[in-house]
Amino acid sequence: MHRTVLTIATLALLAGCGKLSIAPNQQQAQLAMQQQVTTLAQQNQEYQARAASLDKNNQELESLLAQSKQQVQLLSDEVGATRTQLQTTTDQLLAMRTNNDQLTQMSTQLAATSKQRAGAEIRPNNTLLKNLTVKQIPGVEVRQDGDVVRVEIPADRVFMPGSNYFQNGGEQLLDNVAADLRQNFPDNLIGIEGHTDDGATHSQQFPTNHHLSAAQALAVYNSLAQKRVMAPNQLFVIGHGGNHPVVSNSSDAGKARNRRVEFVVYPERLASR
Repeated sequence: MHRTVLTIATLALLAGCGKLSIAPNQQQAQLAMQQQVTTLAQQNQEYQARAASLDKNNQELESLLAQSKQQVQLLSDEVGATRTQLQTTTDQLLAMRTNNDQLTQMSTQLAATSKQRAGAEIRPNNTLLKNLTVKQIPGVEVRQDGDVVRVEIPADRVFMPGSNYFQNGGEQLLDNVAADLRQNFPDNLIGIEGHTDDGATHSQQFPTNHHLSAAQALAVYNSLAQKRVMAPNQLFVIGHGGNHPVVSNSSDAGKARNRRVEFVVYPERLASR
C-alpha cells in the first residue's frame, strides 16, 4: 500500500512538473498569434488606406484629363476661327490689290488720253442720254455731271447691309442697268463707283468705309465681267467711301441716298485709248 501511495505521489509530482514546462510555450504561441493577427490587421488597414488614396488620385487624374480634353477642343476651335479669319483677310487683301492695280492702270490710261479730251463731250441733250430706259426704274437716278453721265443705284437695293454680298434681285438690277448702258454707250469708258454714308463700319472685314465701298464696286465689276454683261476692258472701279455725299447725312433718308453705286459714263471711247 505504501508502495502504491508512493507511486501515485510520484505520478502527481511528474504531472505537475509537466504542466509547469508546457504552459509557457502555449502562452507564447498565443501571444505570437495575436501579434501576427494585429500585424495583419494593421497591414490590411494600410493597404485599404493606400487603395483609397490611389482611387482618389485616379479620380483627380480623370478630372484633369477631362479638363485637358476640353481645353484642347477650345484651342482647336480657336485655331479654326483664326484660320477662317486669316483666309477672309487674305481674300480681302487680294481683292484690294487687284483693285489698286486696276486703278493704277486706269490712271495711266486716263493720263495718256487727257490730251484727247478737249473735244470729247457727252451733251445733256444728246440722243443717247434721252434713250436711257434705266431712268424709268424706281430708285435709279440718272443725271448729267459736267461731261460725264452718272447712273445712281441705291446700294441698299443691291447689297446686304454693310457688306459686299448681293441680296435677292440685286444682280438682276445691275444687269438691267448695265445692259441699257452697253446698248447706248457701247464704246465709252465706264467707271463703277462705290459710295457710303458717314456712319462707322462695324466689321473686321471692312474696317473703313473706303474698304466697304471699294469691295462693293469690285463685286459689281466681277458680276458684270464674269457674265459678260459688259466688256471688262470698258470698266474700272473706284471706292470713295463717304467722301462724296449727294445729300446731307443728317437724316436716315439722306444716309440711305448716299449709300449708292454709280455707273459713270466718260466721253473717252475704247477706240481712242
